[in-house]
Amino acid sequence: MEHRKAILEKDAYGWEVWDWYNGIKSYEIVERDDGYYDVSSGGKSYFSEYMDWPSHEKKALKYAKGRVLDIGCGAGRHSLWLQKNGFNVLGVDTSPLAIKVCKLRGLKKAKIMSIDDIGKFKPNSFDTIIMMGNNFGLFGSFRRAKSLLKKMYKITSKNALIIAESTNPYETTKKEHLWYHRFNRKRCRMSGQLRIRIIYRKHKSNWFDYLLVSSEEMKKICRNTGWKIKKIVPFKVNYIGILEKK
Repeated sequence: MEHRKAILEKDAYGWEVWDWYNGIKSYEIVERDDGYYDVSSGGKSYFSEYMDWPSHEKKALKYAKGRVLDIGCGAGRHSLWLQKNGFNVLGVDTSPLAIKVCKLRGLKKAKIMSIDDIGKFKPNSFDTIIMMGNNFGLFGSFRRAKSLLKKMYKITSKNALIIAESTNPYETTKKEHLWYHRFNRKRCRMSGQLRIRIIYRKHKSNWFDYLLVSSEEMKKICRNTGWKIKKIVPFKVNYIGILEKK
């Protein structure tokens, strides 16, 4: 009981989603380890309807097929749309409250799970893995990304796809971000490897690594993992990589 309470205390993202689901406008503060803060409207985007999605999301999801694993499913907007359109979808997220919201919204298959545990799935479990909403970032680092992509290769079918969104960290002129790129390189990290935590009301998540990469960096990460980039779907500084097996 105490362990669950401790988890919920740190589930800042989950409380943000939970409040929005219950009609309370929420926000999201992202704190970076150099003291930089970013504030967004939070819950609103996590509950957006298909008609309001940016064009690159709509285009990318047309590639989805068969059994789908949604990593970092959040409030379930992508999973629910896919389920509505006949796909067999499993949504996973580390946030207990986000998974609770997914189930309350009607997602049939949703579970609390870390991306690190995907290797527990049996071979040939999925035909598509989606990592929308910049969730390529959940890989955290270059080395961890390669390791997890190899696990994804094993748990997916022969002609499987990964649909993964990222942001090109180099498309910025902000001095704070350019300084952080240099700061990262000095400590042998990728320029877009963020060390962040989420803050909402009194809740603060644990610190975690979140990886932003250019499409060229995504290509390098894919090398020797069994995956290659099939197509890039661009949108401003964001893009979605459609990865296929070699």
